Amino acid sequence: MTEIFYLEDDETIAAAVKEYLNGKGFSVFPFGTLEEGRKALERHTPNLVLIDWNMPDGEGASFCKWIRSKWRELPLIFLTVRDDTRDIVSGFENGADDYVTKPFELEVLYSRIAALLRRAGNVQGRYLTCGLISVDTEGMAVLCGGEEVTVSQAEYQLLLILLQNKGKTVTRERLLAQIWDTNGNYVNDNTLTVTMKRLREKLGQPSCLKTIRSFGYRMEEET
Repeated sequence: MTEIFYLEDDETIAAAVKEYLNGKGFSVFPFGTLEEGRKALERHTPNLVLIDWNMPDGEGASFCKWIRSKWRELPLIFLTVRDDTRDIVSGFENGADDYVTKPFELEVLYSRIAALLRRAGNVQGRYLTCGLISVDTEGMAVLCGGEEVTVSQAEYQLLLILLQNKGKTVTRERLLAQIWDTNGNYVNDNTLTVTMKRLREKLGQPSCLKTIRSFGYRMEEET
């Protein structure tokens, strides 16, 4: 099912949008603060995000910019009362794909969402994230804090496997087998240690990348 994250502090509006879009086959998840939305996005990538500009803990424009730094192709639509030309331009400059002003007709919002999703395709499974780290699996790009990081093929595969198994410990034996042995290359255990050391250095020693002593490694969201 198509998933939509909706950042809106007005519970009445959020409930009306959720009910209508649920009836159209979407699964809508409302969040009353930017922080709630941020935590949800770091755990899971939806198909589309709706963002109000004025939120209790900040402005949607800066949040939109943060999203775009990690998920370049994730569809974003502003839903806001701010209809000044400068605000609309700022919304697009910060990464929005569309801008809808309140009050709006639910039928129009649905049409805008459907059109944007047709153009964007399915990006839900494209991005894997943990903390400040994001991997675009289609573009084979690694981002850290919004900046692209150049990694080797082995480093990319190592990071990808750990992100695909986020929250689970991946053993050293499994990593060696998947990254090197499957390519017909025999390596010793130290190769993995060196590759991990270089990857950590390139990513700025991320705290979400854990070493599980005597077993392997795990990607884990910070609480």
